[in-house]
Amino acid sequence: MSIRSSVIALVVILAATALRPAAQDASVSFNGYAEWRKGDVLIVDGQRVQWSPKGKFKGNKDAKSFKTVPLGYEVTGKGTRQTDGSIMAVQMEAKPNGNALFEPDVKKATADMEAQWLKAGHIVEPASDGKEKDGGRLHTNGRDVERVRGVVNRLVPPYLEPAGFRTYVVENKDWNAFACANGMIVVNDSLLHDTNDDELAVVLGHELTHATHEHSRKEFKNSMLVQLLAVGAVGGAAASDSKKTAAVVGLASMFTLMAYKNGYSRGAEDQADRVGLRYVYEAGYDVHQGPLLWGRFAKKYGDQNQAVNFFFGDHSVASARQKNLEREIAMNYR
Repeated sequence: MSIRSSVIALVVILAATALRPAAQDASVSFNGYAEWRKGDVLIVDGQRVQWSPKGKFKGNKDAKSFKTVPLGYEVTGKGTRQTDGSIMAVQMEAKPNGNALFEPDVKKATADMEAQWLKAGHIVEPASDGKEKDGGRLHTNGRDVERVRGVVNRLVPPYLEPAGFRTYVVENKDWNAFACANGMIVVNDSLLHDTNDDELAVVLGHELTHATHEHSRKEFKNSMLVQLLAVGAVGGAAASDSKKTAAVVGLASMFTLMAYKNGYSRGAEDQADRVGLRYVYEAGYDVHQGPLLWGRFAKKYGDQNQAVNFFFGDHSVASARQKNLEREIAMNYR
């Protein structure tokens, strides 16, 4: 074998090794919702979770044991990664997914924003000069909207109703899409027309996860108290309740627009990639289109952290995310 052939062979071996599932007994955590059950396996956080006979379980209401965790319950836990890519859980807590702190406020803010956009027939964004900026004409029906609706209906996990999500298409040249806490899903027509249904499913699976896993509310909560203190809207007096409510809704609206323009935190974006890929798989679309789509994004926007589309924001560069999806496929979808 020539030196050149030996080098090529070594590169192939190293690449294959890098994409292999993690070694057995690698400790991992999971935090999400129980979304599918397949025999003795529960799908949580996009991962296949099995139960260890020596595991410690803490449940609430109908979650009496690992086997009885209802779909839609919030689940957290720890376990070890098995050689087949699944997780053997040694610790788990399951509870109903109720209304958490600030959740109604975030949903009201996005509902108000949706109503404003529908009335205007355009996406309306506040500009730095205080005036409104036109983000593009909003379509509520037609072939493009029906195409998005068809894909979303297949992607929605079984414990949720597809009717709870409303789909729109906006005329905008940037490759972008987003989903809001109140069930609004918007896709830019440029992205829609440049992708096939498998690629579109990858996009929508990612965005749908932001909604189903309540990323807006969770990230909003993390910064909310600091913001309320800044506007003087916290305190013990009952008279401040209206001021607090107005401040929360106003800040929630601002936060939603920021998430639409810049994306979420790295952890939320990683989860959206991971769980979104599970949605794609369970809906019967091709998960292998995920890394390929990332390659297209890298060519269009460059290998950068920041860009005017939903995939970037505070996240790994495009090439890193492409490799992450390839590893996820090797671990869960072989």
